[in-house]
Amino acid sequence: MKKIVGIFIFVLTLTVSCVRNENYTKTGSGLTATIDSLDIKIQFFSPAIVRIVKSPTGFEYVKKSLSVIKKPEPCKLKVTHKGNDVIVSSEKMKIALNLFSGAIHFLSSDRRLLLSEMEYGTIFEPKKDLGKKTFGVKQTFILDPSDQIYGIGQFQNGRMSRRNQRLFLAQTILETAIPFFQSIRGYGVFWDNYSRTEFADTVTGTSFDSEIGDCSDYYFMVGSNADSVIAQMRDLTGQVPMFPYWTFGYWQSRERYKTQFETVDVVKKYRELGVPLDGIIQDWQYWSTDNAYWNSMNFGNPEFPDPQKMIDQVHEQDAHIIISVWASFGPKTPQYAILEKRGMLLDFKTWPLTGGVKVYDAFNPEARDIYWKFLNKGLFSLGIDGWWLDSTEPDHFDIKDSDYNDKTYLGSFRRVCNAFPLMTVEGVYTHQREVTSAKRVFILTRSAFAGQQRYASNCWSGDVVSTFPNLRKQISAALNFSLCAIPYWNSDIGGFFSQGYKEGHDDPAFRELYVRWLEFGTFSTMMRSHGTATPREIYYFGKKGDWAYDAIDKFINLRYRLLPYIYSTSWEITAHASSMMRALMMDFSRDRKVLDIDDQFMFGKSILVCPVTEQMYTKTDDKGTNEDFRTVKSKKLYLPAGTTWYDFWTGEQIVGGQEIEKPVPVDIMPLYVRAGSIIPMGPKVEYANEKYDPVEIRVYPGKDATFVYYDDERDNYNYEKGDYITITFDWDDRSQTLTIGKQQGEYRGMPGIRNFEIVKVNSSNGIGIFPINESKKKVEYDGSAVQVKL
Repeated sequence: MKKIVGIFIFVLTLTVSCVRNENYTKTGSGLTATIDSLDIKIQFFSPAIVRIVKSPTGFEYVKKSLSVIKKPEPCKLKVTHKGNDVIVSSEKMKIALNLFSGAIHFLSSDRRLLLSEMEYGTIFEPKKDLGKKTFGVKQTFILDPSDQIYGIGQFQNGRMSRRNQRLFLAQTILETAIPFFQSIRGYGVFWDNYSRTEFADTVTGTSFDSEIGDCSDYYFMVGSNADSVIAQMRDLTGQVPMFPYWTFGYWQSRERYKTQFETVDVVKKYRELGVPLDGIIQDWQYWSTDNAYWNSMNFGNPEFPDPQKMIDQVHEQDAHIIISVWASFGPKTPQYAILEKRGMLLDFKTWPLTGGVKVYDAFNPEARDIYWKFLNKGLFSLGIDGWWLDSTEPDHFDIKDSDYNDKTYLGSFRRVCNAFPLMTVEGVYTHQREVTSAKRVFILTRSAFAGQQRYASNCWSGDVVSTFPNLRKQISAALNFSLCAIPYWNSDIGGFFSQGYKEGHDDPAFRELYVRWLEFGTFSTMMRSHGTATPREIYYFGKKGDWAYDAIDKFINLRYRLLPYIYSTSWEITAHASSMMRALMMDFSRDRKVLDIDDQFMFGKSILVCPVTEQMYTKTDDKGTNEDFRTVKSKKLYLPAGTTWYDFWTGEQIVGGQEIEKPVPVDIMPLYVRAGSIIPMGPKVEYANEKYDPVEIRVYPGKDATFVYYDDERDNYNYEKGDYITITFDWDDRSQTLTIGKQQGEYRGMPGIRNFEIVKVNSSNGIGIFPINESKKKVEYDGSAVQVKL
């Protein structure tokens, strides 16, 4: 009997071996296999990134990624067998392919299981798309029950973790669909599909279910932490260029400035008040109020009789102007005529609903050329400083399924619709770069897709309604968006639709909401006030001495003081794939209490931001809205474990790992700085480039600290040639010594001497926006290393 069993085992082993040899083939970048009627390709793009492609056996198709720009790099790979699995190993991960089910398991280099495909979890549903054979495709994964995942774009549902959620991935005015998630276990998954897709995390698995796909096509990447995973996604889909320095200042906007006098006058009033301002935004209908001329990309409205003069007057006041352009055209514009003749317009209802406006085919490179030709001639040539690309989802009303049959350059709109914002932004960025390197591209846009970070875009959260609950939802929306490797995001300060406040900016309840939103906006990657129905300029909120005016003025000035910190952080984004608005799980993943906190975040790696998202000092009843500031209210917040925290406003030290209550008068938002931080703060200015110094260097002791200060010419691409400087500040906590390292690099026009004012923060030296002067040590820095004992 023992001999028979032995023979059976030998035969079974031989059979398995034969299956292995017949079902897969080694390639230079991984392997290919045919298993259970599926063609499978495992292709390493780097030791930390692998592409998995599955398709029905024998089905022929061509797939060129719109998001992925990386080419596979040579990798040292090892192929081994274990049981029914063939294992492909790089120095960063192991991929185990089951030779019977075709399921793939992803392991770390030390053999920890990170993620698995569900057995037989790749499903294809036969379909026709514009008469061509294709499929609906679904891929299901199995996550560890304790895992937490983040990303999937911007969804304003007030949730951080994406566990136990169903999200429909389709671009809308308020939702940005990015089929990417990352895990606290140190991996990320990018589902490379551009059709409408359902993401679902349920008890049965975690899946992407796409309407159209010739194949199941996704990228798995590993990293030691969230920053590392983001670095892999940027390596795959593109790095982030630098924005101009001035774009990090304060921006004023409204729906809409109706005359060129009104636009210029806003800048003039800010200068008269001495309130900092760097940008003014001209919204729609400067072309005409007749929708037939929609988005003509020139100043056809008689209320803008001399646009060159308007732009020059803005520039003469040391401010910048960006302007609204859309992804659609009215039938009386020359763009419409050209695009219609060449079959480059999409035929579905878009905004505005009257006038016969149609969306252009952004997937067509010739259409993008035409778009830029008119943009350049009508606006860029006048000196416009940047672009507000509105409706880049694009707007789509009265949606019919047949709308998705519209033919684009890349096939049906159904097949590629979610990538529309990516292609629109690409067209503007690449064309402007071809025209000049003297002015950096800056694009404000309402939608995004994976890879869009490479095109100098800052995405905003859409036409949000003005309420406190919606203010809170902006936080998790921003953080999950940033965790998709796209670092620049903002929202309409105060919310776009404010019609719920009958007295507008005179309503104390709206004033309280606006102040709290502006405090949050101070710590967004773009500080931009905008909305309809209710003007948002500071002078509508009273005058000096009025609570709303003073709070707004205080936080705008705080933003400008933080510009050296913000700009240096933006260099970390460009040079080292970092992020600015950071979910707490990025820096404190070992503290399980932070994993689903949806109303706090890190701004850079040093400042903890805790926005106030509740109405505290105003109350509305049948008689109107009343103010009550007699009692200072408090906000509960959590200080992550593993460090000591400094209250930014008082200098008080508090040990992390506990919930506290912070008093929050209307002009205070809780801000905390990690012990072992160095924060540079610029001088008081009225616009970003007014002064270089003095720069105050705040040292928060308790741990050793390092900060790399960055500067360059601030608005061209010479930094790409190496024209920039870095200065490394090192704090030795034991000796209480700050070392300012030797300046590295140079750029044209840089100051020969930089004036630094060193402050060691404690609870008695008047912290807040402006510390007591007597607590500072002044250093005239000529680029040579210097030590300062504190």
